[in-house]
Amino acid sequence: MGRKIAIRLQHRRRREGKTDFRLRLALIKSRRLRFVARKSLNNITCSFVQHRIEGDAALVSADSKELKAYGWKVNGGNLPASYLTGFLAGIRAKQAGIKEAVFDMGLARATKGNRLFAALKGAIDSGLEISCKDAVLPESDRISGRHIASYAEHVKRKDSGLYTSMFSSYLKNAIQPENLPEHFETAKKYIIETGALKGRKDLARTETKKTGKKQTEQKPEAAKKAGKVTHSMREKKGAENQK
Repeated sequence: MGRKIAIRLQHRRRREGKTDFRLRLALIKSRRLRFVARKSLNNITCSFVQHRIEGDAALVSADSKELKAYGWKVNGGNLPASYLTGFLAGIRAKQAGIKEAVFDMGLARATKGNRLFAALKGAIDSGLEISCKDAVLPESDRISGRHIASYAEHVKRKDSGLYTSMFSSYLKNAIQPENLPEHFETAKKYIIETGALKGRKDLARTETKKTGKKQTEQKPEAAKKAGKVTHSMREKKGAENQK
């Protein structure tokens, strides 16, 4: 009689490559909030997450798409945008009474000076206490986008056609890539001056106004149409009674 072979499957999220449960357990044991940074090709999100029995709760978050409200007109997935997103999330966290956290970069590879560490640098510069080694954080020139500006100047001298095609998204938004460090400082200054909560409220109000206008424009038209129908029906009934 053959012996049965017991197969123990890993957790679904581990099989899908989404969660490292050993790392997650170590972070939860710290009893601190987790500063969760996640990236995609053209976007980065930062959240301050609290572990709860019923499920994790994001207390504060920021998305690089929100940087448009602060004057950021270029790609939301590059290194300067990652820093600004972490900086924005950090200021919101301070306004919510959060003072410290532990860094959670998920299953991303920990390479020196990458976009996730740029977001971490932004959160630290906002005034939060998040422990990390200074060696892994990107340099200030890369955070401000000076490496992009230098490369743009080099390409522009060599081939103007390649420069136009490579930085078309910058030029489309009337931003010279050589001036990216100045554009970065302007956006950062605007975040500090206006307050981090302003951007999200403005975006929400804009969407509400857009939907509100559509509703107010549709309702009077529908009411007019309904009024015309009832009025015409009354006229027909009155004519029939006179006959």
